[in-house]
Amino acid sequence: MIYRIIVKDVFAVNCYFYIDDETRHGFLIDPGAQAVRIVNKIAESGWTIERILLTHGHFDHTGAVAEIARMLGIPYSIHRAGAKYLTDTRWNLSAYCDRNVLLNDAEYFDDNDVIRLDSNPSFYLKVIHTPGHTPDSVVFYNKENHIAFVGDTIFRDCPGTTRYIGGNEADLFDSILKRVMALPDNTILYSGHSEPTSVGRERPAYHVHYDC
Repeated sequence: MIYRIIVKDVFAVNCYFYIDDETRHGFLIDPGAQAVRIVNKIAESGWTIERILLTHGHFDHTGAVAEIARMLGIPYSIHRAGAKYLTDTRWNLSAYCDRNVLLNDAEYFDDNDVIRLDSNPSFYLKVIHTPGHTPDSVVFYNKENHIAFVGDTIFRDCPGTTRYIGGNEADLFDSILKRVMALPDNTILYSGHSEPTSVGRERPAYHVHYDC
């Protein structure tokens, strides 16, 4: 099961719950704000979140992590290239928005790692490293369920932006063309700031470079 709530502090962001229907355990992806609201939703739904997963280190995706991790006693993970974003408020952009988002206890994953539930190891997400929006950007992919949580790498009708610290347009389009577009056409893409789309729907646009 995938459940989305839109949380907002300075910016609105899609926060996702990826829940195993059998055990009602799952992952929380990109909790950017409104920690109490997120935790209340978990409790009301009878879910157990085993780990917070981050698609990248910008503060609009990480702003509620510390509070939720403390409240639930769970770990959070990010690609190891994201260490700078967790500890530098300029890199994670919070300094420019009158915020001070710092995270010090992250666990790290790498490209092609498979992150599994302890309660059901067959329930998993594979890490696909997609640098470009940021050096640490990743996609979390499940082949059997035809889903990918893509963060800010690609949106419906639009690639991610490269205008912030660490962004690189060549890397972004390389990631989209070689890694996202390599997924099957029926893969549903769940992004950080748009409605869902699919690989097949987006594929025709990527013979040209454009930006929102």
